[in-house]
Amino acid sequence: MADRRWRASVPNLEALVARCLEASWPWLDRDRIPAFLLTGDHAIKALNATFRDKNKPTNVLTFEENGAFGDGDIALAYETVHREARASGKKFPHHFAHLVVHGLLHLAGHDHHRPDEARLMEMTESRILARLGVPNPWRLGGGRGA
Repeated sequence: MADRRWRASVPNLEALVARCLEASWPWLDRDRIPAFLLTGDHAIKALNATFRDKNKPTNVLTFEENGAFGDGDIALAYETVHREARASGKKFPHHFAHLVVHGLLHLAGHDHHRPDEARLMEMTESRILARLGVPNPWRLGGGRGA
């Protein structure tokens, strides 16, 4: 873990990630145990520029497995996740769990480029998050109090 702020903001961080993996399992294409990079905006911006040709930070990036080892990678940017949680009135651990689930679904082939894909992915995320006791991040009002 590159950035200590994650541990301070997400109690029982490893346990929450494990719960996200377990709750997501029925919707994944296979068992997955990706590597997680919990870092800040600066590192995510560099990854986004290098691999996505977007010179800006983002909340979560996923990288498919390379065929040699591993189940893919999920990278999250602390400052962006914190800003988003605060702006939407969500609890930071809830928003973090949502983005872990979002990354897992991307690794399993889910996407949100088209409206029908986005709706399906949102519904799937909501179902998984309900299994974790996390309020629906897509409900009307932007998930206030989540």
